[in-house]
Amino acid sequence: MPNSSGTTAFAAAACGALAIGAIAFSASATAAPVTLFPFFTLPIEAAPPQAEAEPKEAPRAFELSARLRRQVVSYSTSEAAGTIIIDTPNTYLYLVLGNGQAMRYGIGVGREGFTWSGTQTITRKAEWPDWTPPPEMIARQPYLPRQMAGGPGNPLGARAMYLGGTIYRIHGTNAPETIGTRVSSGCLRLTNDDVKDLYSRVSVGARVIVLPMTHRRADLGRTAR
Repeated sequence: MPNSSGTTAFAAAACGALAIGAIAFSASATAAPVTLFPFFTLPIEAAPPQAEAEPKEAPRAFELSARLRRQVVSYSTSEAAGTIIIDTPNTYLYLVLGNGQAMRYGIGVGREGFTWSGTQTITRKAEWPDWTPPPEMIARQPYLPRQMAGGPGNPLGARAMYLGGTIYRIHGTNAPETIGTRVSSGCLRLTNDDVKDLYSRVSVGARVIVLPMTHRRADLGRTAR
């Protein structure tokens, strides 16, 4: 019999069940003796490895307004497909699709005094990222944790896309009610569902253009037909 403890335990249990059955059968038998076939043990196969499941998020009873929901819109731009354009004053993120169209997402932006503008590239992507508040943020809010592991309770949400060598990110949020508002310290937030969608569509190296608060387009992106 194999020496493996798992296999031995399995065999012992099976043998015990077979012996009980044989005794019960012999007690009621009146004909020829019963011949038992030898019992062969089979190796127990390990369960195949499973993909790590995403952390479970507690449902939030909140629904975005129609204008902030993810949708394909008409959007005229000379930027190449795959470019992200942050419309800061109107709290929209546009992912240029080409052919005069873009995917538009509602976002949360920096509060007064914390907005910024310029051009960056996505230098790193992370799923369920850890959060390490920068020293500047801790100085303003000393009660913040120095480090927080990724998960549904993490303020960076389900995904993060890091912008250049800055402290800014495009990330998810566990507070969907803040989408469409100006509450952050400069980062750009989407709902977790939307940031997962955006994350799947963009690559490291993607160009990100952040428009200033003073930039207001007459064409805010009409819903594509």
